Amino acid sequence: MSTIINADTSNGLKLTSDTSGEIKLQSAGADIATVNSSGITMASGKTLPATSLTTASGSAPSYSARAWVNFNGSGTVAIRDSENVSSITDNGTGNYTMNFTTAMSDANYCAVFGSEYTSNSIAGIVCENTGTTRTASALQVRSGNSSSAGAVNLIAIQIAIFS
Repeated sequence: MSTIINADTSNGLKLTSDTSGEIKLQSAGADIATVNSSGITMASGKTLPATSLTTASGSAPSYSARAWVNFNGSGTVAIRDSENVSSITDNGTGNYTMNFTTAMSDANYCAVFGSEYTSNSIAGIVCENTGTTRTASALQVRSGNSSSAGAVNLIAIQIAIFS
């Protein structure tokens, strides 16, 4: 058993507890997250280890990414792992749209890009597609060859969004 905080739909907030040292957050009786000395485990199975909760040091505020994705941009486009990204749309060679599960508050977010080196002749670059209008719910990006500036599909593209 554990301490359970349940946002019950008929009786409001309900609290039950024991001495396990674990907290379960629920909505209408369904687990949303479990917090214990190991970290936070979401109902989806994703775990944020306790050690990663306190990695920032110093007096400056710490900010977390609002969304991030690691995807294969070559062949069949596929998300390897992500948070707050519902899908990647393949718009053609080296052209992708990152769709957010939950929209940002506005389109003034910061996007950070990375890619995997693909061969001796192609060093990949990723940047925002300036030919499109950024929205709160999606971001279009382009990938290319840093030597020729030509569009290419890269085997690994990483994007993080801060807002």
